[in-house]
Amino acid sequence: MAELMVWRPLQELRREIDRLWEEFFGRTRFPERWEGLEWVPAVDVSETEEAVVVRADVPGLDPEDLEITLSGNTLVIKGEKKKEQEEKKENFYRVERVYGSFMRTVELPAEVEADKVEATYKNGVLKIVLPKKAEAKGRTIKVKVEK
Repeated sequence: MAELMVWRPLQELRREIDRLWEEFFGRTRFPERWEGLEWVPAVDVSETEEAVVVRADVPGLDPEDLEITLSGNTLVIKGEKKKEQEEKKENFYRVERVYGSFMRTVELPAEVEADKVEATYKNGVLKIVLPKKAEAKGRTIKVKVEK
Protein backbone atom coordinates (compact mmCIF):
# COMPACT_ATOMS: atom_id res chain seq x y z
CA MET A 1 0.00 0.00 0.00
CA ALA A 2 1.29 3.49 -0.87
CA GLU A 3 2.26 5.75 2.01
CA LEU A 4 0.11 8.86 2.40
CA MET A 5 2.08 12.11 2.59
CA VAL A 6 0.65 15.45 3.69
CA TRP A 7 1.50 18.28 1.32
CA ARG A 8 2.01 21.68 2.91
CA PRO A 9 3.04 24.07 0.14
CA LEU A 10 3.36 27.15 2.35
CA GLN A 11 5.76 25.39 4.72
CA GLU A 12 7.81 24.18 1.76
CA LEU A 13 7.90 27.73 0.37
CA ARG A 14 8.97 29.10 3.77
CA ARG A 15 11.84 26.57 3.98
CA GLU A 16 12.99 27.47 0.47
CA ILE A 17 12.91 31.21 1.23
CA ASP A 18 14.89 30.59 4.45
CA ARG A 19 17.44 28.55 2.50
CA LEU A 20 17.88 31.32 -0.09
CA TRP A 21 18.09 33.99 2.62
CA GLU A 22 20.81 32.06 4.44
CA GLU A 23 22.67 31.47 1.18
CA PHE A 24 22.81 35.21 0.43
CA PHE A 25 22.89 36.81 3.89
CA GLY A 26 24.23 34.17 6.26
CA ARG A 27 22.54 32.37 9.13
CA THR A 28 20.44 35.33 10.28
CA ARG A 29 16.81 34.27 10.38
CA PHE A 30 13.80 36.17 11.56
CA PRO A 31 11.30 34.18 13.64
CA GLU A 32 8.06 33.43 11.85
CA ARG A 33 5.02 34.59 13.81
CA TRP A 34 3.06 31.55 12.57
CA GLU A 35 5.87 29.04 13.07
CA GLY A 36 4.66 25.77 14.53
CA LEU A 37 1.09 26.52 13.57
CA GLU A 38 -0.60 24.27 11.05
CA TRP A 39 -2.92 26.70 9.29
CA VAL A 40 -4.18 30.26 9.25
CA PRO A 41 -7.81 31.14 8.49
CA ALA A 42 -8.75 33.65 5.80
CA VAL A 43 -9.95 36.96 7.27
CA ASP A 44 -11.98 39.90 5.90
CA VAL A 45 -11.86 43.26 7.69
CA SER A 46 -14.46 45.90 6.84
CA GLU A 47 -15.44 49.22 8.34
CA THR A 48 -18.75 51.02 8.66
CA GLU A 49 -19.42 54.40 10.22
CA GLU A 50 -20.26 52.66 13.51
CA ALA A 51 -17.95 49.62 13.72
CA VAL A 52 -15.07 47.54 12.44
CA VAL A 53 -16.23 44.07 11.36
CA VAL A 54 -13.89 41.07 11.15
CA ARG A 55 -14.99 37.80 9.54
CA ALA A 56 -12.82 34.67 9.69
CA ASP A 57 -13.39 31.37 7.88
CA VAL A 58 -13.08 28.65 10.51
CA PRO A 59 -15.22 25.76 9.23
CA GLY A 60 -15.36 22.61 11.29
CA LEU A 61 -14.21 24.39 14.43
CA ASP A 62 -15.98 24.04 17.75
CA PRO A 63 -16.70 27.60 18.99
CA GLU A 64 -15.48 26.47 22.42
CA ASP A 65 -12.00 26.09 20.88
CA LEU A 66 -11.81 29.79 19.92
CA GLU A 67 -10.11 32.54 21.92
CA ILE A 68 -10.44 36.21 20.97
CA THR A 69 -8.38 38.93 22.63
CA LEU A 70 -8.06 42.66 22.01
CA SER A 71 -4.99 44.63 23.00
CA GLY A 72 -5.08 48.26 21.91
CA ASN A 73 -5.79 48.22 18.18
CA THR A 74 -4.70 44.61 17.72
CA LEU A 75 -7.22 41.78 17.55
CA VAL A 76 -5.89 38.25 18.11
CA ILE A 77 -7.90 35.18 17.14
CA LYS A 78 -6.59 31.81 18.35
CA GLY A 79 -8.11 28.40 18.00
CA GLU A 80 -7.69 24.75 17.28
CA LYS A 81 -9.38 22.53 14.74
CA LYS A 82 -9.29 19.04 16.19
CA LYS A 83 -8.82 16.04 13.94
CA GLU A 84 -11.71 13.64 13.66
CA GLN A 85 -11.18 10.09 14.89
CA GLU A 86 -9.76 8.09 12.01
CA GLU A 87 -11.48 4.93 10.92
CA LYS A 88 -8.60 2.46 10.47
CA LYS A 89 -10.60 0.59 7.82
CA GLU A 90 -10.33 3.51 5.38
CA ASN A 91 -7.59 3.82 2.76
CA PHE A 92 -7.17 7.49 1.95
CA TYR A 93 -6.28 8.57 -1.58
CA ARG A 94 -6.17 12.26 -0.81
CA VAL A 95 -6.03 14.28 2.42
CA GLU A 96 -6.35 18.05 1.98
CA ARG A 97 -8.14 19.22 5.10
CA VAL A 98 -5.90 20.73 7.76
CA TYR A 99 -6.10 20.46 11.52
CA GLY A 100 -4.25 21.93 14.44
CA SER A 101 -3.74 25.27 16.13
CA PHE A 102 -3.84 28.68 14.53
CA MET A 103 -3.33 32.28 15.51
CA ARG A 104 -4.33 35.30 13.45
CA THR A 105 -3.41 38.89 14.33
CA VAL A 106 -5.41 41.75 12.81
CA GLU A 107 -4.47 45.41 13.09
CA LEU A 108 -7.71 47.40 13.33
CA PRO A 109 -8.17 50.57 11.21
CA ALA A 110 -9.83 52.54 14.06
CA GLU A 111 -10.00 52.68 17.85
CA VAL A 112 -12.78 50.50 19.23
CA GLU A 113 -14.79 50.07 22.43
CA ALA A 114 -13.25 46.92 23.93
CA ASP A 115 -16.11 46.31 26.36
CA LYS A 116 -18.73 46.33 23.58
CA VAL A 117 -17.17 43.76 21.22
CA GLU A 118 -19.52 40.98 20.08
CA ALA A 119 -18.58 37.69 18.42
CA THR A 120 -20.87 35.19 16.70
CA TYR A 121 -20.20 31.90 14.91
CA LYS A 122 -22.49 30.69 12.13
CA ASN A 123 -21.97 28.25 9.24
CA GLY A 124 -18.21 28.12 9.76
CA VAL A 125 -17.74 31.89 9.83
CA LEU A 126 -16.64 33.78 12.95
CA LYS A 127 -17.98 37.35 12.89
CA ILE A 128 -16.55 39.91 15.31
CA VAL A 129 -18.20 43.35 15.53
CA LEU A 130 -16.05 45.98 17.23
CA PRO A 131 -17.95 49.26 17.82
CA LYS A 132 -15.82 52.35 17.19
CA LYS A 133 -15.02 54.87 19.90
CA ALA A 134 -16.90 58.15 19.48
CA GLU A 135 -13.78 60.06 18.44
CA ALA A 136 -12.99 57.43 15.77
CA LYS A 137 -16.36 57.87 14.05
CA GLY A 138 -16.30 60.14 11.05
CA ARG A 139 -18.18 63.40 10.93
CA THR A 140 -19.14 65.61 8.04
CA ILE A 141 -17.84 69.16 7.94
CA LYS A 142 -19.76 71.64 5.82
CA VAL A 143 -17.53 73.93 3.80
CA LYS A 144 -18.57 77.58 3.56
CA VAL A 145 -18.22 79.07 0.13
CA GLU A 146 -17.58 82.81 0.00
CA LYS A 147 -18.69 84.82 -3.03
